[in-house]
Amino acid sequence: MERIYEISTRLIGALDAPLHRYLYDTIEWQDRLIMIKGARGVGKTTMMKQRCKENGESGVYASLDQLFFNDHTIVELADYHYKHGGTHLYLDEVHRYPRPNWEQELKNIYDSYPGLCVVFTCSSLLQLNSKVADLSRRVAVYELRGLSFREYLNFTGNYGLKSVKLAEILSNHRDIASRIIPTIRVIREFDRYLEKGYYPFFMDSSEFTYSQRVERLVLSVIDIDIPAVAAIEYETQLKLKKLLVTLAEQVPFVPNMTNLSRDVEVSRNQLMKFFTLLSEGSILRTLMDATTQPKRASKPEKILFDNPSVMQALGIMNKAGTVRESFVASMLSSTGRLYAAKEGDFLLDRTYLFEVGGKGKGFSQIADKPNSFVIADDIETGIGNKIPMWLLGFLY
Repeated sequence: MERIYEISTRLIGALDAPLHRYLYDTIEWQDRLIMIKGARGVGKTTMMKQRCKENGESGVYASLDQLFFNDHTIVELADYHYKHGGTHLYLDEVHRYPRPNWEQELKNIYDSYPGLCVVFTCSSLLQLNSKVADLSRRVAVYELRGLSFREYLNFTGNYGLKSVKLAEILSNHRDIASRIIPTIRVIREFDRYLEKGYYPFFMDSSEFTYSQRVERLVLSVIDIDIPAVAAIEYETQLKLKKLLVTLAEQVPFVPNMTNLSRDVEVSRNQLMKFFTLLSEGSILRTLMDATTQPKRASKPEKILFDNPSVMQALGIMNKAGTVRESFVASMLSSTGRLYAAKEGDFLLDRTYLFEVGGKGKGFSQIADKPNSFVIADDIETGIGNKIPMWLLGFLY
């Protein structure tokens, strides 16, 4: 047991991450059971270590893929920590726990140790697993996304920029932009962000090593994270990778399921499962038509990669239109339910219609549509319903 505390002390003591992510101050840290989920690489571990460090000596951090947990349970750690005066338990990567009943153990800890608070992180894929439902009445769930453009600027320049709600951007984008552009060369910085700014580890990576790390991240989702929550064989992992290679040559597009099934050599049902796995693993983003019934197993109307950094790692940053759509979808999806649009590119909450393009993009494709907006790249400020793309990076 002492080994866990030694490792925790060393890791927390070595942490050098003074800036908080957007989610940090929204979490009700006094809650007794907190789940932080999110894609691999977005900073869940760092944020939990920050909290452990700032909370003092009453907490202990442990990654559940440590060898310790092959012979010991979470309950054993909780019991020891509680009896020795501990008040907080920080458990990383619960989906990597080598035992099958982690959710029951957390439930037992919640019920049996009333003075103990447990914070745990997990893969975004875990929502595919019914185990989470068993904790739903007890756990407070939060989701951490990759860096927004606003966070990227704050990390690189310490500007102290605040987030802006979508309604304010839509109605007052010109004034908001005019307060930012005098001090920041937003177009230059936005281009840099699109190339290597979504994952926080850009801070200690060169452009080349950043791309390599994102590629390894994508492979780890397929080779490690997906098998941890879904029973798949090695051959299935190979076909998931083949699907990514196939999509990299075509996105964004409306998938022809017959052709895609043939190319990847899987059935239509398997292909639908692949889309779900890669979407929940934050590698792809699949968008349905707004008229599709929520429980109906329909094919996606549009497929995108989850964020521009994934595209960079797969070597498809030369497709400007695809990069723009990937970024816009990533930001807008943080505010509500996003759909593929019949006219225009995206429909948000069945209310706001967006067309995405370069600085010369006009309204011809969404003319006379209510609540319609053009999101334009390569402009510092907009006018009317034409909004600079970079400003969507201030949504969180």
